[in-house]
Amino acid sequence: MTADRHGHLMSDTGAEALASYEQALDDLLFFRPRVAESAQAVLAAAPRSVMGQTLAAYLGVLGTEEKDAAAARDSFARFRSGLDTAGVTPRERMHLAAATAWLDGDVHGAGRTLGDLTIAYPRDALAIFAGHQHDFLTGDAGRLRDRVGGALDAWDEDDPHHGPLLGMYAFGLEESGHYERAEEVGLAALTRHPGDAWGIHSVVHTYEMRGRFTDGIRFLDARTDDWSQGSLLTVHNWWHYALYTLETGDTARVLEIYDAALHHNGSAGVAMELLDAAALLWRLYLAQDAQDAQDAQDARSERHAQHVQDDQSARWARLADAWESRDDGPHYAFNDAHAVMAYVGSGRVAQAQRLVQDRERWVAAEPSGSNRTMTAEIGLPVCRALIAYGQHDYGAATDLLLPVRHQLHRFGGSHAQRDAIQRTLVEAAIRARRTELARTLLSERIQLRPVCPYNWSAKARLEEQGGDPVRAAAARERATAQRQSG
Repeated sequence: MTADRHGHLMSDTGAEALASYEQALDDLLFFRPRVAESAQAVLAAAPRSVMGQTLAAYLGVLGTEEKDAAAARDSFARFRSGLDTAGVTPRERMHLAAATAWLDGDVHGAGRTLGDLTIAYPRDALAIFAGHQHDFLTGDAGRLRDRVGGALDAWDEDDPHHGPLLGMYAFGLEESGHYERAEEVGLAALTRHPGDAWGIHSVVHTYEMRGRFTDGIRFLDARTDDWSQGSLLTVHNWWHYALYTLETGDTARVLEIYDAALHHNGSAGVAMELLDAAALLWRLYLAQDAQDAQDAQDARSERHAQHVQDDQSARWARLADAWESRDDGPHYAFNDAHAVMAYVGSGRVAQAQRLVQDRERWVAAEPSGSNRTMTAEIGLPVCRALIAYGQHDYGAATDLLLPVRHQLHRFGGSHAQRDAIQRTLVEAAIRARRTELARTLLSERIQLRPVCPYNWSAKARLEEQGGDPVRAAAARERATAQRQSG
């Protein structure tokens, strides 16, 4: 029986397979696209390797791709059916249990087992990584932080994987609201490995949450070669660049980024990238909706609005086509919400409604499972609200989102990703003339993020609607000043 470099015994894994496993772990931690190839090399050398099979199972679920998960479930079931557990180590048994639970739909149960694994084996990089991604996909900020933080003390600082663990910890800190500490830890990770895409991503989040969008652009510009290509996070980090640019008010540049990096003819069509594209276009959709409501009804502004709408409709149509071609079933509620954004944005409300009806039938028939809970309690209300917003039923959109606004984390994603939904609630409340609610929502946002041009421009529209041009002008000046200064 061989052992990995941290001394963990690995059954049915020879020297060649062990070397491939270590390479696959390294590729996984640094988000290299070749990780799938590296993982297959483990199984080519040792088809009965428990850790090799478990790694392949995790790869099948981490991308939130329904078809990949189904294939992984079948493959893992065949492996387990012929497995002689007598020679399996206690650590491997825990991995088998975690992977089986995840593949069977008990995502939260898998997370708990991975947590026990990390306590017992704090230098098990695969358990830490899979657990960290689990916490992100289930929106558990506390565990996203503490799962990694609790293991770090067992790692030597000169270990080659100490750096990516710091990058993970930085993201957990950021999602928990510790922005300065997150930036510090994330930058420490990058001193060890400048090309650590997750570490870069973690620091980028800290700038986003503090309204330091100009600093974020400078940070990414200074490291372009480290993140802008060749990574599983390339599209997502471009999405962050586009969010910064949107805050500056440079919509033309935002669309250039969208067309070049987020969605185009060569895009892979994977869910993680499509949801970034949908989330960005939805922000522009909300912004245009707000601008249309504010513009004076003169011919010039009408022509401009129509030009922007036509320009966006082609992008929405291509994106909706990409979502529709996937023919996804009920797999991950967070993805469903972004598919609905694409359908609503493209004017395919009937398609969005069909998705909702399908999920309603599934929820009624499915007795249990993590995604059932996510879908029933968060996903469906959000999807219905997005449809209502697209149909200009702003009161209904408000009523649907208000009860779940403090629970949105439960269907996954980051604060930055879920902000598209929070902004939908703000816009719906303003347009439904729920003045006191809109004022409360904007006060919450401004107190939490005082540097955010969107917050101040929305406040300006609310004050204008309420007949207070002085306060509206003051808020608009704040938004303009912040766009210029960052």
